[in-house]
Amino acid sequence: MYDFSSCPDRENSGSAKWAAMKKVAPQISSDIIPLSVADMELPTAPEIISGLQDYLSGAVLGYTIPTNEYLQAVCGWMLRRHEFEISPEWIVSSPGVVPAIFNSIRSYTKKGDGVIVMTPVYYPFYRAITENKRRIVKNPLLHTGSTYHINFDDLEQKARSEQNKLLILCSPHNPVGRVWTNEELQRVADICLKNNVLVIADEIHSDIIMPGHRHTVFATLSEDAADNCLICTAPSKTFNLAGLQVSNIIIKNDLIRRKFIKTAVKAGYGTLNVLGYKACEIAYTKCEAWLEQLLKLIDGNRKLCENFMEKNIPQIKITKLEGTYLQWWDCRKLNMEKNELESFMTKKASLFFDEGYIFGKEGEGYERINLACPAKALDSALLRLKNALSVKSK
Repeated sequence: MYDFSSCPDRENSGSAKWAAMKKVAPQISSDIIPLSVADMELPTAPEIISGLQDYLSGAVLGYTIPTNEYLQAVCGWMLRRHEFEISPEWIVSSPGVVPAIFNSIRSYTKKGDGVIVMTPVYYPFYRAITENKRRIVKNPLLHTGSTYHINFDDLEQKARSEQNKLLILCSPHNPVGRVWTNEELQRVADICLKNNVLVIADEIHSDIIMPGHRHTVFATLSEDAADNCLICTAPSKTFNLAGLQVSNIIIKNDLIRRKFIKTAVKAGYGTLNVLGYKACEIAYTKCEAWLEQLLKLIDGNRKLCENFMEKNIPQIKITKLEGTYLQWWDCRKLNMEKNELESFMTKKASLFFDEGYIFGKEGEGYERINLACPAKALDSALLRLKNALSVKSK
């Protein structure tokens, strides 16, 4: 039904990751795309484009508050896709999940407090903590075989400290691609409830789940868990709408929600981009078929990389991808230190990934690869890697 084989031309569009690639390699061939920052090298769902065009034909682009249609679209999506029944008043709009995390840290902690993160992890978490003069408290994941697990003993120890007030939970986890099971999440909830640690659940990738896995919204674990968390969601990863800056922060607990809103008001946050509201509404009401086809593409690209590495570059071990469209490659057996690995990828193989070290020390020697692109572009990237390694070994 949809075009998932074309790469849009984003070279002079203001794309952040294209600009970063061109800065490193100004003369890069026009047929090479970056596979770094988590947005898609795919055409936007046509229903969103046509829906926004129709809306613009009669719209007045003044100050706009969340409409009932937008709020009902969010409620309907969460119920249909995640069996999470919410009330419209629980939804707090934010210009992004990252701003919501910054706002949460200011709302529920004071300077010097500790914020727990499960490393390696999405790097803006670190910045949100340090820029607000809080302390990063690492709960390193356990890497076993081709996957990762939560170190619950360490988490409980860290949560026990009265200075550690928050846990930022990445679910599904970026960059390692884990979809936490109901049992794992329940243990996290129990530890945090027991020790009065509030959970900020970043669930922005929760719609991108591979076959055989199921995402559990943290707030659906129990009434107590729902009253001790913020659920950070958005259409931005699911439908490639990051540029429209709309996220839906779902906060059941009235006191926690009022604190969040009060801090946002102090920072000068107002309503969102009018087109963001409308795009979210269209995506959540008219684009499920597009998403289902996207999921098949991501799963196919996942298998393409796994099979290629097994056959051609067995030194690179791919972490099992359960959720997100971001694959985590263990490149340590290539025997390159982090700067050498980055230089090799960009200068020798013309590959522009997100370097593992930006996700923390635990990510050194790894690469994060964006699979949200046509299969032919990914195949071309894999061949460049194979050829560059062949030349290096001579």
